[in-house]
Amino acid sequence: MRRIGYLSGMKDIRADLTRCDICADRFAATATGHQPNPIVWFAPQARILIAGQAPGIRVHESGRPFDDASGERLRDWLGLDGAAFYDRDRVAILPMGFCFPGYDAKGSDLPPPPICARTWRAEALAMLPDIRLTILIGGYAMKYHLAGFTKVTDVVAGWRDHPKGVFCLPHPSWRNTGWLKKNPWFAADVLPRLRGAVKEVLNG
Repeated sequence: MRRIGYLSGMKDIRADLTRCDICADRFAATATGHQPNPIVWFAPQARILIAGQAPGIRVHESGRPFDDASGERLRDWLGLDGAAFYDRDRVAILPMGFCFPGYDAKGSDLPPPPICARTWRAEALAMLPDIRLTILIGGYAMKYHLAGFTKVTDVVAGWRDHPKGVFCLPHPSWRNTGWLKKNPWFAADVLPRLRGAVKEVLNG
């Protein structure tokens, strides 16, 4: 797993990240034709890192990460209420793309542009020296942070083999409701341990 913690020469990039527009032309060419709106939601004191994919259109409009039905499911998985989940000093939310990537001509979500992670991710992670629990959501985050990534289901099912302090989750989208029904071990085995780890980190 890539090192998540303090790097010498750490600087606060949040203001610059909020103004980032390197994908302006890319987003303008999507079916949504939108402008960049980086959702920056982390602080150096955070103990939990949530690494997801990218904001959806509702989050793009509201400015709050996971401000949708997916967020409600994720908070239930974590055993957190809204106040704890949105406390930047406790929970850092760093998606692989900080902006809503847009939709293609068929109305499907576009992937997070790789240039976002190449430009910002190392410096953003370097601002989080006290992370004790890392939660990787979806294939893009898993592929970046875990060596030997194969498939989301295989990685989530291999939870016993993950580095200490790392949990891997499928995306909490409604689109994965069928996956959850086909894989009852996730709710039975993974979620109780995840909730226990979250509680331990935040109360420790």
